[in-house]
Amino acid sequence: MDILKLIGRSQPLFNQDITAWKDELSSIVSESSFLILGGAGSIGQAVTKEIFKRRPKKMHVVDISENNMVELVRDLRSSFGYINGDFQTFALDIGSLEYEAFIKADGKYDYVLNLSALKHVRSEKDPFTLMRMIDVNIFNTDKTLLQSIENGTKKYFCVSTDKAANPVNMMGASKRIMEMFLMRRSEEINISTARFANVAFSDGSLLHGFNQRIQKKQPIVAPNDVKRYFVTPQESGELCLMSCIFGENRDVFFPKLSEKLHLISFADIAVKYLEQLGYEPYLCENEEEARELVKTLPDQKKWPCLFTGSDTTGEKDFEEFFTNKEILDLDRFQNLGIIKNELKLENEQLQFFEEQIANFRNSRGWDKNDIISLFHKMIPDFGHKETGKYLDSKM
Repeated sequence: MDILKLIGRSQPLFNQDITAWKDELSSIVSESSFLILGGAGSIGQAVTKEIFKRRPKKMHVVDISENNMVELVRDLRSSFGYINGDFQTFALDIGSLEYEAFIKADGKYDYVLNLSALKHVRSEKDPFTLMRMIDVNIFNTDKTLLQSIENGTKKYFCVSTDKAANPVNMMGASKRIMEMFLMRRSEEINISTARFANVAFSDGSLLHGFNQRIQKKQPIVAPNDVKRYFVTPQESGELCLMSCIFGENRDVFFPKLSEKLHLISFADIAVKYLEQLGYEPYLCENEEEARELVKTLPDQKKWPCLFTGSDTTGEKDFEEFFTNKEILDLDRFQNLGIIKNELKLENEQLQFFEEQIANFRNSRGWDKNDIISLFHKMIPDFGHKETGKYLDSKM
């Protein structure tokens, strides 16, 4: 599968920057120690590969998914072999006592990279999953930040999202609040982050779902009115590593928009995807027709598709990496832009947020409107869209 052609490109985004900084990047990585949190997710695996192939002195990888960790190690061994440095993986929940014991036993790293996140818009459909999103995206970040400060870490890197710029969904807003927590700790440790587009074929994404539908002989379904920017898994790893190593305190890296990076609809990608597999897309009128025709059409080298408009909660009409209030550096790198943040402390707001979430938890009961109201207080111009419809109600 040619991912670049599927997302409408012929060239990787960051080749010029990676080449220009190749020697310095390799030198720093080979002399440094790394802790990678959420290292077996799609972005985490990509970052882990970028670091591993530059032969770090020490690299410990933590992820809650034991199965994904097994695949990560198999992938690394099959692609790059072995390194002389200390490479170990740990199947741990960052919120657990076991993880705290793990940090207490070692905890000494030059760089800590946090790639763990609940990333799906669909995670805001109920108040319980939403609370877990807050815990993973915000409080686990602050917890690991404090641990890094205590252990003398040189740099803390954390993934944000393009959806944190003028957020319209709870996932994007949780990452925006996370950025506020990062800002608070930036007085004590150097931090940097990255906002970037959808990672093509990342676990759980719609494009990854295309693979599952083909394997299970099921219809392809996609919105025809939602356009997004896409990066490849390798590009996501390169962007994170560049921000981690070269980002100054409070920098947010993002891909520059150019002829290489443009919007493309999910329906357009679905058509290209099927054509690469040798199938002609067959447009259906409804779900029932699509489910019925998938029993016969593939034998004729056709595949039933249902392309519809999007009407679910949390879908952003357009994507952006920065707001008009943010200061940019577009000169340092060829294809990487940087948001330059001055120190801005919102300690009272953050303390209020912590107290409110603690109250919800202690009561063992809260509803979604409680959390939405709290998010609006944290982000006054939060443009949350509630349609009453969620992706779980669709094929």
